[in-house]
Amino acid sequence: MSAAYDPDNIFAKILRGELPAHTVYEDAHTLAFMDVMPQGEGHTLVIPKAPSRGLLDAEPETLAALARSVQTVARAVKAAFEADGLTVFQFNEPASGQTVFHLHFHIIPRRDGVPLKRHEGGMADGAVLAEHAARIRAALG
Repeated sequence: MSAAYDPDNIFAKILRGELPAHTVYEDAHTLAFMDVMPQGEGHTLVIPKAPSRGLLDAEPETLAALARSVQTVARAVKAAFEADGLTVFQFNEPASGQTVFHLHFHIIPRRDGVPLKRHEGGMADGAVLAEHAARIRAALG
């Protein structure tokens, strides 16, 4: 059994406006923003606004809205970075690698032959993240 949802996790604080984020997309149910420890140029996170620790405790309606937003943002990320492909992943619980216990999807634009960086590779420059966010917003139209 997984632990209960913690309303003080970092993504909940971003949703409440207590912490800043480089937002690329928002609708009534979801928020997408730049990962501050990117594994590649354009690494974007998409989260539900509804409190969900992971995939298994999310309401079906939350998952449906999240899937729509992941697809919308993924298309924009791929276009904005002229990527050859995308890596999209989602972790559940510590054994899988989840470190922030608010449901989220990672979207990383990929180029042939370029490996992913380590996620713990340090914080990205804020100006770079802002520029990447602007590129994705522009691709969203």
